[in-house]
Amino acid sequence: MREELPLSGIRVIEFTHMVMGPSVGLILADLGADVIKVEPKGGDQTRRLLGSGAGYFPMFNRNKRSVCLDLKSDAGKTAAIALVESADVLIENFRPGTLARLGLGHEDFVERHPGLIYCSAKGFLAGPYEKRTALDEVTQMMGGLAYMTGPPGRPLRAGASVVDITGGMFGAIGILAALERRHRTGRGGEVKCALFETTAFLVGQHMAQEAVTGKAPRPMPERISAWAVYDVFETKMPDEQLFVGVVSDGQWKAFCEAFGLDALLDDASLETNNQRVEARDRILPVVRACFAGMPREEAVDLLERLGLPFAPIATPSDLFEDRHLAAGGLVDVTLDEGRQTRLPGLPIELDGTRMPCRLDLPQAGEHGAALLREAGMDAAAIAAALD
Repeated sequence: MREELPLSGIRVIEFTHMVMGPSVGLILADLGADVIKVEPKGGDQTRRLLGSGAGYFPMFNRNKRSVCLDLKSDAGKTAAIALVESADVLIENFRPGTLARLGLGHEDFVERHPGLIYCSAKGFLAGPYEKRTALDEVTQMMGGLAYMTGPPGRPLRAGASVVDITGGMFGAIGILAALERRHRTGRGGEVKCALFETTAFLVGQHMAQEAVTGKAPRPMPERISAWAVYDVFETKMPDEQLFVGVVSDGQWKAFCEAFGLDALLDDASLETNNQRVEARDRILPVVRACFAGMPREEAVDLLERLGLPFAPIATPSDLFEDRHLAAGGLVDVTLDEGRQTRLPGLPIELDGTRMPCRLDLPQAGEHGAALLREAGMDAAAIAAALD
């Protein structure tokens, strides 16, 4: 299977931690690249995070091999350079200038390895902020995403590391574009992706909304929806909520007929979508009462038959048992203590096939000696680097 994957034969050296940088490497690794994770002696600190950070390492580091090096030592630096010179791509997400001070910056490889694609995942692209330190939550706050997510006056970060992960996706896109250019020119290059600009891209639809309407967008909990029925509803069991969207005139007719809402359907003042949006305060109490009298499963069955947009409100815990994900969307992973779990795979199919988990989560430094031999180092140099 490995030879059939699209990035088979591409080698990636990854100097990363936390989420953004590892997510770049994960995407490439799942697509078949040989991704080598360079960790500090003792292993990446991300392995030991608690709380909401406890899932970072297991989610973003499958399909990678690991070597532990002290980049401040001569032997460690020599080993790192050998690894980079054997690679097609380098990924790093440390503070601006960190790898350059260690002799592992982009400029250090321009002449000695002109085909190298060097990807830096940072807080900001070029501009007044580029030297600042940033995190996902920092840029969600300064980029308007937290404002749009929370209720007025209560900015709220999104419930996942959406900027880190999306920023990593843009990094992977940039790398793939640079690889295609290298096929034509033989030349590598420098790719940069950043949290702040990623956040701005995500909220660009709201900026465009203001440009079109002349009015500043309101936070999502207070927004004026484009559709009258586009909300979360309580069903017969109050803890079993359901999101339902009715987004066309045809769907409105089918929805009202199926759920017995004849009075709404026969109301000539509700025939068009915009009329219904203006009458939302009149429509929603009727729809809420309808769903409140139905078991959620009954409503789900009916909505699915109609082909209407709907979703039972789920938690991340529910996804372990989701029957659709169980059909191919989860991959097996072994945690440090040997416990097995299943985590989401790359959300891509190629020729009807999902990307496999070829390599389980690496132990810190697990592949060190083998990787340095592959990079052409002799036994003495390997021993010095791994000491």
